[in-house]
Amino acid sequence: MANDQMAQPDVMNGETIIDVQHVSKNFGNHEVLRDINFSVHPGDVTSIIGASGSGKSTLLRCINMLETPTSGTILYHGTDIRGREVNASTYRSKVGMVFQNFNLFSNMTVLENCMIGQQKVLKRSKEEARAQAMRYLEKVGMLPYMNAKPSQLSGGQKQRVAISRALAMDPEVLLFDEPTSALDPEMVGEVIGVMRSLADEGMTMLVVTHEMGFARNVSSTVVFMADGVIVEEGTPTHIFENPTQSRTRDFLARYL
Repeated sequence: MANDQMAQPDVMNGETIIDVQHVSKNFGNHEVLRDINFSVHPGDVTSIIGASGSGKSTLLRCINMLETPTSGTILYHGTDIRGREVNASTYRSKVGMVFQNFNLFSNMTVLENCMIGQQKVLKRSKEEARAQAMRYLEKVGMLPYMNAKPSQLSGGQKQRVAISRALAMDPEVLLFDEPTSALDPEMVGEVIGVMRSLADEGMTMLVVTHEMGFARNVSSTVVFMADGVIVEEGTPTHIFENPTQSRTRDFLARYL
């Protein structure tokens, strides 16, 4: 049973949207996340950086209910997302996710990909879903391709469709799991441009990324992870110019 409060939260200025409390995640004997704590507030653009294998994507998957934490709690507007009253599909419509590998339905057109979730989860009419899909396809510059199949698109175009699909659900937060890592270098800019414009419009975003320019220039907060823990968190200026932890400095020296 969907929780109406989940579907239509009362957003107060400064209220915490997502609160991650003491989250750990094990796969067998391997501890991937250890005692993770942080919060997401309206309008935050939080970039999570760190080497591959540091737990960044697993953290995002826990927040999106694709993985279940071994211990700890994730709250959405104060409600435990693992509570029985929380409908996973309804929650994911509010906390949308854009995946590294696009996850588009190959047998559907671009337009149909952007309509299906609205119709199935939000119970919108076909006309309503179509209008909303076209609005967001236009926003990301993909309306001319509305009748194309994903196989006819470049990687950058597929990712822009995936972003449009997520936006069409009217999310409160968008999670991005390395959205440019599967793209050719010349495609990265078009996706980063869309994300930058969303940030400028006040979209709350949580972005796992290797794009240090985005983390430095667009984020309000940068979280550096290593070996399943948050090593350091702060403003881009703090993290990139005055990191206090030697592990942060070592990572940035290798990456920049």
